Amino acid sequence: MSTQTFHGVGKRKSSIARVIIKPGNGKFSINNKTLVEYFRRPTSRMVVEHALKLVEMLKKIDVQVNVIGGGLSGQAGAIRHGITRAFLVMDKEFRSPLKKAGLVTRDSRRKERKLYGQKGARAKFQFSKR
Repeated sequence: MSTQTFHGVGKRKSSIARVIIKPGNGKFSINNKTLVEYFRRPTSRMVVEHALKLVEMLKKIDVQVNVIGGGLSGQAGAIRHGITRAFLVMDKEFRSPLKKAGLVTRDSRRKERKLYGQKGARAKFQFSKR
């Protein structure tokens, strides 16, 4: 592996993450903050690190991320998708394990819109017969 950088763009819900990976010692920079500073929840950190652990590159590369939009859950998913895409550019051998784990495909689920005359997308106002 050379000292080259690899780019990937990941999306989830309304979040977009631009990811740059390069050989290093496992440093994370998300919007100029560390992984622990940015994601307080361990589950969000676990989502972000999932692709790295899968291909056993957690302590071998540095990850720099610029993420915008959405909430923290969507941003964590977008970062994971961006890291996956950067890995696919870096090495074609990573595609098989990442595809098997379901990380290559973008999660296209979005929030369902609220409908007029109703409380929400699925929730309705309580029906009164009288």
